[in-house]
Amino acid sequence: MSESRTSADGGMETSYGFREVPDGQKQGLVNQVFHKVAKRYDIMNDVMSMGMHRAWKDAMISALNPRKEPGYKILDVAGGTGDIAFRIVEASGRQAHATVLDINGSMLGVGAERAEKKKLSGNLTFVEANAEELPFEAGSFDAYTIAFGIRNVPRIDAALSEAYRVLKRGGRLLVLEFSEVDMPLLDKIYDAWSFNAIPQFGKAITGDAEPYQYLVESIRKFPNQENFAAMIRQAGFSRVTFTNYTGGIAALHSGWKL
Repeated sequence: MSESRTSADGGMETSYGFREVPDGQKQGLVNQVFHKVAKRYDIMNDVMSMGMHRAWKDAMISALNPRKEPGYKILDVAGGTGDIAFRIVEASGRQAHATVLDINGSMLGVGAERAEKKKLSGNLTFVEANAEELPFEAGSFDAYTIAFGIRNVPRIDAALSEAYRVLKRGGRLLVLEFSEVDMPLLDKIYDAWSFNAIPQFGKAITGDAEPYQYLVESIRKFPNQENFAAMIRQAGFSRVTFTNYTGGIAALHSGWKL
């Protein structure tokens, strides 16, 4: 299969890393990956981002700037372990209510345990569901966030359309995702790290390199910044922008439902 990135026209639906799979099979394969890594998910993110994911996530929360008032409702998708939702609740002065949605029950189990330990359970609801078919009424949320999860959704266009549907007028979409490095030397270093080191670290940490191989390959298949911004516009969002982090290793995309 071609290692080139998919475009705004699609292609992630049948892309399991660099391997082409029949339509409808990707979700099950991705589920297996996250069942395997759920308990070590934070370590996985540290390995894949060289520890930078924490700073990127903090920058995402700063960009969101959640309101410090009761009734502020956010939906964090593919956020089973609660990492983004916890940050948002704390940034709101523990006023916000975050619904954490994930298709993977193992990830949600980790998040619920962490919420109890942080005494944040009253600010959080955990929901097992598919990002392509959200079980919420239209106009339910002030913000929709998803960090390092959109590339694992088979039908990205459907997920973005659902994000638009469930947001209130004036609501904001924020998507943090690994993206295309735009610095010539950094891209070579990052490629060497990704394809040589990350699967080996994954094997050492979890005993299985295959999930990490998929995750590395999925980053290279995901649309670049401009193409993904085009997909967000196609879903109906306005004032769509993106900000590169660490030379484009990751990018934060923003859109508004106006």
